[in-house]
Amino acid sequence: MSDKPIRTAVITGGHSFNVVDFYHLFRQLEGIDAYLQHMDDFASSSATVRNSYDVLLFYTMLLDGPTDDDLPWYAGKPRSALEQLGQTEQGIFMLHHSILAYREWPIWHQLVGLPDLSHDVTMAQTLPVEVVAPDHPITEGLSDWEMVDETYQMCDPDPQSQALLTTTHPTSMRVLAWTRQYRKSRVFCFQSGHDNHTWENPNFSTIVHRGIRWCAGRI
Repeated sequence: MSDKPIRTAVITGGHSFNVVDFYHLFRQLEGIDAYLQHMDDFASSSATVRNSYDVLLFYTMLLDGPTDDDLPWYAGKPRSALEQLGQTEQGIFMLHHSILAYREWPIWHQLVGLPDLSHDVTMAQTLPVEVVAPDHPITEGLSDWEMVDETYQMCDPDPQSQALLTTTHPTSMRVLAWTRQYRKSRVFCFQSGHDNHTWENPNFSTIVHRGIRWCAGRI
């Protein structure tokens, strides 16, 4: 198993976030080289550059499209770029509102394993988190915990997904974290992660760290 840092594209767009604290979240993850970039930057990069990452972590909420048409030159061709996902063993990590992106695009439904992306949002909730897959490499050795986060009330992932974390909070979807396979790629979906209240939780950062490593095939 390689001991080189895991090259991770952290792809943003369509939703504001605290830039300083979000950068800090990834800087503290040992062995992770995180390259934060907007979807425009990712989609306008060459295929060679896009494929050079070990993991693509999406933190996007771009609801329209994706499309290659009638875009400014700097936006590249996002639909074509995203249609290439899963053609290699490059890992894919869907973080927080990225599970809701491109809600009318069938490929995104296949990626996240959610048949319906309609949802209700509730801010700043304290929710119990239950570890339901204690033997999985992402959650191994962790105990149940509580954290403050934004919640989405929506459907559960499909049966082809493995649930890792769940909650009983009344305004949240039941499954908070799950893994699945999309073509050749390992996919990890983690509903949590709205802002620094969540990012500072040590269990959250552990899940993000291990999730990246699992997507890369390093654990």
